[in-house]
Amino acid sequence: MAKIKITETALRDAHQSLLATRMTTEEMLPILKKLDEVGYYSLECWGGATFDSCLRFLNEDPWQRLRTIKDNCKNTKLQMLFRGQNMLGYRHYADDVLDYFVEKSVANGIDVIRIFDALNDIKNLKSAITAAKREKAEVQVAISYTTGPVFTDEYYVDYAKRIADAGADTICIKDMAALLTPYKTESLVKAIKKEVDLPIQIHTHYTSGLASMCLLKGIEAGADMIDTAISPLALGTSHAPTESMVAALQGSEYDTGIDLVALSKIREYFMTLREKYIKEGLLDPKMLATDAKALIYQVPGGMLSNLLSQLKQAGKEDKLTEVLEEVPRVREDSGYPPLVTPTSQIVGTQAVFNVIAGERYKMCTNEFKDMVAGKYGTTPVPVSEEFRKKIIGDMKPVTGRPADLIAPELDKLKEEAAKYAQQEEDVLSYAMFPKVSVDFFEKRRESQLGLDSAMLNKSNKTYPV
Repeated sequence: MAKIKITETALRDAHQSLLATRMTTEEMLPILKKLDEVGYYSLECWGGATFDSCLRFLNEDPWQRLRTIKDNCKNTKLQMLFRGQNMLGYRHYADDVLDYFVEKSVANGIDVIRIFDALNDIKNLKSAITAAKREKAEVQVAISYTTGPVFTDEYYVDYAKRIADAGADTICIKDMAALLTPYKTESLVKAIKKEVDLPIQIHTHYTSGLASMCLLKGIEAGADMIDTAISPLALGTSHAPTESMVAALQGSEYDTGIDLVALSKIREYFMTLREKYIKEGLLDPKMLATDAKALIYQVPGGMLSNLLSQLKQAGKEDKLTEVLEEVPRVREDSGYPPLVTPTSQIVGTQAVFNVIAGERYKMCTNEFKDMVAGKYGTTPVPVSEEFRKKIIGDMKPVTGRPADLIAPELDKLKEEAAKYAQQEEDVLSYAMFPKVSVDFFEKRRESQLGLDSAMLNKSNKTYPV
């Protein structure tokens, strides 16, 4: 057995899970070179919600963040999370936009693209896989792991075979809601390894308290790579601690080869940041608590906080348990979608509507209607005709690849973004988040004008002889 490879998630999923993705590039900068020297297989540092968060909350250019990380990390692969045809947004995009996004991601520093589809619909992944291979990126395709009557080892093996046939270099078992248990992990890894000759990575969260055990059983079953988070940003809704997993495997046939002393220096830096986050109220101690209810309600940590926020806005916080009980029923009705962006938001919001209205499906969001209509892809279980008709009436459902219905849109987007763009990548920021990116572009311009004015005043200043 070769040594286990580790992907460090501190720069992306760890702070997305614990801090609502609020770590700044400035906070990352002092530790980047040390992270690069450790011997990680990859640093997950981009994609997911980081792009949106940079523009919306941090007044940062996500493309500049990526370039900064690349400039400081020359030895370690940089990895991103990519939502297939959704890219990093919340709708499907035309293939020409997707191709351009992948091209620019790799050109700016990404080495490994982890691609997933919320419905495990391979049709929604093929364009992204083709584009990533064309740019010579390492293509990791993720299985969105969930539970339910159809989600057997056989279901996942069948999907893994399709992933391999589509051209993936590696496969990730992506357990976003912390639903894996140790023996399920062992069984699943063995089943996939038996049928598919590709390296397997395990991504799971600590929400239910089982992540370390799942990783260990997965490794013993043949997994090749694992996701971890440096300990100050681990546990709770984040991941298993990097140092703990390195120590657990040390001296065994699975030894990672990573030095615990080197990790301790990285821990010290992030511990200082953690204390700052707690003081600022960014790190809520509740996020660090073990919650085995995740195994009952199958709700990811981020989705849970979103549901609570929606109920607070409606003044119905006392209805949280009812909503959590409604989520599995909505999932069953709508074809058992795994709960990951964007389906987690779609199912969760509909469950809230059902409970608040006091009548199921009295009000339906457009996104829920679109999912039932097949506009996000094919659900793992067919939606019953009776239910579909109740939700979308006589609207004709989409049975093919949803992106085939989208006309090329890159030229139009370039035209719309032209008055704001200062770099080629700006059109992609605009494509995914039009309003948010325009706000950012205007702030950027104002900042530059202020800087230019300050520089001019400085250069015009006269000094006594």
